[in-house]
Amino acid sequence: MWQQVVAEYCKACDRCQEENKSTGKRLGNMIKIQNPSRPWESVHIDWVTGLPPGGNRSYNSCLVIFDRRSKTPIFLPCHKDDKSMETALLIWNRAISWTFIFTNIIGDRDPKLTSALWKNIRQIFGAKLSFSTA
Repeated sequence: MWQQVVAEYCKACDRCQEENKSTGKRLGNMIKIQNPSRPWESVHIDWVTGLPPGGNRSYNSCLVIFDRRSKTPIFLPCHKDDKSMETALLIWNRAISWTFIFTNIIGDRDPKLTSALWKNIRQIFGAKLSFSTA
């Protein structure tokens, strides 16, 4: 009973809250992502991994490219251990060739998206990489 009373008092006490500093890793600034003005201008890229091998090439992952404007997904079968070059070719051949050049790519901090190759590709096309918080 007393533990609960003390805990409630500390939660309500301004001085206790000021002195209680977080020791965890500092979070980055949250930046609102602008709504795209046209389809395929801004996309979210992520991988679904751990799938059972399937198809004649035994694909075990799926690259998902999601258009933020039209809410249209593209599902591209791939391998979990594909390098950034294979991923870039897959996106170029199967997505960009029939959509538009993406100007904003949202993704996690996967090495396939943060490699030097992708940095050069983004620089050539003027695309910006934004990181998701998930």
